[in-house]
Amino acid sequence: MAATRNAHAVWEGDLFEGKGVVTLDSSGLGSYPVSWPARTDEEANGRTSPEELIAAAHSSCFNMAFSNGLAQAGNPPVKLTTSAAVTFVPGKGITGIHLTVEGEVPGLDDDAFVAAAEDAKKNCPVSQALTGTTITLSAKLA
Repeated sequence: MAATRNAHAVWEGDLFEGKGVVTLDSSGLGSYPVSWPARTDEEANGRTSPEELIAAAHSSCFNMAFSNGLAQAGNPPVKLTTSAAVTFVPGKGITGIHLTVEGEVPGLDDDAFVAAAEDAKKNCPVSQALTGTTITLSAKLA
C-alpha cells in the first residue's frame, strides 16, 4: 500500500534577504521558518533548512531500516541512536551525508553490527532517494 506525505513551503523575497515557512501538512506537527542564512551560516538562529529536514528524514529512515534488519536477523535492538550530518556548499549543493549510529544490540559483535548498519545505509528508502550524494557511515555498539 502506497503512502503519500505532504508538506508545503511559502517564500517571500529574494534568496539572500527573503524568508520562508515550511509546514508539515500530513502530520500537522507545525510550521518552521526557513532562510538562506540558516543553510549557509554556522548559526541557524531559530530557522531550519532543507538540509536539516533531509538530516531528520535520513536519520529516522535509517533507524527504521536498521532496526528491521537486525530484528529479521534475530537480533532486535534495544536502542539505536543515529545522527545525520548533511553538508551543503553554496554553488555546489549537497556534497555529502554522514550517518553516525550507536546501538545497544544484545548478542551482536562489532563486525556484525557494522555490516548490518552498512546494509541499512544502502537499503533505507531515503538513502536510495539520495543516491547522487556520497553517504558515509560510522557505526559502533554502545
